[in-house]
Amino acid sequence: MLDINFIRANRELVQHSINEKMYKNIDLDKLFALDDQRKSTLQEVESLRKERNQNTESMKGGKPTEEQINRGKVLKEQIATLEAKLNDEETNFKNLLKAVPNIIFEDVPLGDESASVEVAKWGEQKAEGVDHLDYATSRDWVDFERGTKVAGAKFYYIKGGLALLENALIQFGIKKVTEHGFTLMDVPDMVNSRVLEGTGFAPRSSEQSDEYYIEGEDLAMIATAEMPITGYHMDEIIDEDKLPLFYAGFSACFRKEAGTYGKHTRGLFRVHQFNKLEMYSFCLPEQSKEIHEKIRAIEEEIWQELGIPYHIINIAAGDLGAPAAKKYDIEYWSPVDQKYRELTSCSNCTDFQAKGLNIRVRRKDGTIETLHTLNGTAISLARTMVAVIENFAEKDGKLKVPAVLKPYLGVDEL
Repeated sequence: MLDINFIRANRELVQHSINEKMYKNIDLDKLFALDDQRKSTLQEVESLRKERNQNTESMKGGKPTEEQINRGKVLKEQIATLEAKLNDEETNFKNLLKAVPNIIFEDVPLGDESASVEVAKWGEQKAEGVDHLDYATSRDWVDFERGTKVAGAKFYYIKGGLALLENALIQFGIKKVTEHGFTLMDVPDMVNSRVLEGTGFAPRSSEQSDEYYIEGEDLAMIATAEMPITGYHMDEIIDEDKLPLFYAGFSACFRKEAGTYGKHTRGLFRVHQFNKLEMYSFCLPEQSKEIHEKIRAIEEEIWQELGIPYHIINIAAGDLGAPAAKKYDIEYWSPVDQKYRELTSCSNCTDFQAKGLNIRVRRKDGTIETLHTLNGTAISLARTMVAVIENFAEKDGKLKVPAVLKPYLGVDEL
């Protein structure tokens, strides 16, 4: 969430990011008017409260007059009315403020999804591959039919060799991130609305919401471990010498996949539940750009060691979510589709999430300011299994095991 004073002082910059991120129905004039109105109402409330206190004080030590009693009743009613008005104004102001997206960095490409720019490429693009769904189904490794029977469309069971492959990928991913200094965390699979909205995800009332909500509870199933990890330090002040902090969260992820009409959805590529290992950092503002490149480098290291060909794209402004100032996507080469498909991402959210959840740093000189947060996917298990099958399935029907996974599987092929 951006600070209202920052928005006022940097209106053109904020409006530029709103326009380039292609956010609709965000009216800064309306936001400023709501801010002015709530401040005016607050002044009225505080003035009446002061008069009420003075009136109460004047009645002490003797019998109150009729005028004092009547004035007390009038003040009580006026304050109650204005407090209700102020509450509505505060709600409307905060809802609009939360809708304002983070500003973008200068090196973010401008335009829609098609304007994203390739910045790196690795690996050989195979000319042919095996369709992961047909292959896994033929080997009785995946069962969408029974998943649908039990939980609904796009839920599934994985078993046998594919379940073993997922377990090996988890172990490999955990080894990589812990070697790079990330503290492994198992996180809650649910978060409350404050954490959800503070991290920049859509509220329950939004049509854009991709989360599953718990009926009658202030809880939602997490779409990524980014959510509970961000909330881990909310309302805390962290000493400068303890930063940067690096965490890796392993969790199940739950997504409605709303708004994915027309996108690639075959088999395991886009599902409602999957497991994921997420990297996360809390850091000083001056560290965040360097750490963003560090997280990207770890992601590249993972895919190079697995032997999955990929390219990296600098995501265009029109395809950035609200929290991100800049985002890289790693897309693997699909020999089946003969194109690159999304695999992982990493984002620099600057102080957007930290402001939303009141996470700050105490500098060595005693001053306090908002810190920065970053996130990046180490391994998204469902899509990684798709990429491995497409690139390592052999003509004899066996699956060649990537070399780095052999220590966890104990075999050369599945």
